Amino acid sequence: MKNTKIVGNAGEDRAASFMASLGYSIVARNWRTRNGEIDIIASKDDVLVFAEVKTLPSGNMETLSHELGKRKQKRIVETAKFFLANNREYNDSKVRFDALIVDMPGFPPVYHIQDAFAEFV
Repeated sequence: MKNTKIVGNAGEDRAASFMASLGYSIVARNWRTRNGEIDIIASKDDVLVFAEVKTLPSGNMETLSHELGKRKQKRIVETAKFFLANNREYNDSKVRFDALIVDMPGFPPVYHIQDAFAEFV
């Protein structure tokens, strides 16, 4: 478990650096509530991005689909709503949910999926 945490933290560091290199400002990392966590919250222009980072050195698209399932997506959306309710300065921002995949075979070292999912109605 400890090794998984180390690999995950390193992946999150690389994902945050990648986003910064694209001009995003990192607003928060590992932002937590009692019910969930968002790995990276970043902004660029008028868009606030809530990003989930997955480091999958031996994974594939099926692994990714499992890791970022509907339950996980719902938890991220609910946590994002809590962030927005407590950080009113972002009220006029567009909101987007992205995924950053780190070290998955067959993909770039950091693979950025914009609009990876949306809020469920």
